[in-house]
Amino acid sequence: MSLRSFFSRLFTSHSHDRQSNNGSHSHIRENQDHGKENKISGRHWLSTWRHYIVQFFIVLALILSAIWLLLAVWYQFGIASAITWLTTVVVVGLLATVFAARYWPQLFDKNPLHKKIAKNATSSLNTNSQSYKRTRVKWLTGLYAATWLAGVGWFLSIEPKQDRDWMAEVDQQVFYKRDAANPDLITLTNVRNFDWRTDTQATEHWETRTVDLSKLSGVDVTNSYWMGPLIAHTLVSFRFENDKPLAFSFEIRKENGESFSALAGFFRRYELSLIAAEERDIIYTRSNARGEQVYLFPISNLQQHEVRSLFESYLTAIDELNTKPAWYNTLTSNCTNIIFYMARIVSGDRLPWDYRIWVSGWLPNYLYDVGMLDANPNKDEQPWSMDTWYERTHINPKTIGFDNRSGDTSEDNGRAFSQQIRQGIPIPPLADSQAAAEANAQSTAQTAQ
Repeated sequence: MSLRSFFSRLFTSHSHDRQSNNGSHSHIRENQDHGKENKISGRHWLSTWRHYIVQFFIVLALILSAIWLLLAVWYQFGIASAITWLTTVVVVGLLATVFAARYWPQLFDKNPLHKKIAKNATSSLNTNSQSYKRTRVKWLTGLYAATWLAGVGWFLSIEPKQDRDWMAEVDQQVFYKRDAANPDLITLTNVRNFDWRTDTQATEHWETRTVDLSKLSGVDVTNSYWMGPLIAHTLVSFRFENDKPLAFSFEIRKENGESFSALAGFFRRYELSLIAAEERDIIYTRSNARGEQVYLFPISNLQQHEVRSLFESYLTAIDELNTKPAWYNTLTSNCTNIIFYMARIVSGDRLPWDYRIWVSGWLPNYLYDVGMLDANPNKDEQPWSMDTWYERTHINPKTIGFDNRSGDTSEDNGRAFSQQIRQGIPIPPLADSQAAAEANAQSTAQTAQ
């Protein structure tokens, strides 16, 4: 109730009923008007906050887009390049101008040149100053967007190459040939079998090896932790009856003098490489030469045809990379999720999508939860927790002091290393049927829970 209404009712309280009724109706109308004002005020408040939220996300998107483009240029040309500095000046200058025109228009209004432009625009187009300011913001935003899209077009046009000054460990590409008389026999050329002395020094050996796909007996996943518990490099080893395992590894194809950066991996900085190698090379260099923490996990509940299909997927990847090089990407095309993409083609819904596919350090936990890592590998003993798996599969304590020199005994040395890293790890047999594999996997997953 307003003060005017209050005093009006106070001084007319002894008047006749008509005046009293009029006062009551006036009071009701005032309450209705006050309610309408509250509703309008609430709507205005909500509209204002929506406006601020939209503006916040627009500003955030513009800033992130500028950072992305500048990082892309930086990683392609280097921070000391004239192109990098010129792009930085143009992008930052345009973005600053857009923000100034939108949020600090007085900076433009104080400029004599902008005053003259605004005056001419107002007189010729018969528009007010506010309309001119909106037009100015639109034009500046459009100019920034055009510049950014030109940068995106340049970025997408960058093609991976095969002919760079590669480091020795990724210098050769693996090739294969299938025996015409027996398709199970695959001969691989450029299988890496280096003698590593330190993390950077090794005696090079690129060998030819023939494997029999009918003798495939299982798959092991090796995780090598080099930057905390979340980040790991993933390798896959294929076991064969009466033969030593063969390992595959998707890696960046580093040039001489180049080092890995996870952030640079988002910006087409590294080509993708697929290495076929002996375990005494590709695992030893991580566990012994580099001092990374390495764990080997045998995959359970697989049929022989699934193991073979996964091996064939690697052969397909060899063909694709040899035909057309590809970029490594830290998020979408790295050493872990490429393996998952291939494995899911083989196993389908048995490998559901999970965030741990992108958090490579937790891949063993994912395999444990979906029943691909047996929670009860020794049926007559207590089930294994994930902590037990990590304890039993830790390679580093098993390979301390291992003599990795090849010489005339490289074959025996390779077998010895593969046997040594599997000490104390139950190796699961292949499943007899799909029904048995799925049932065992489901039972294992329930035990893991």
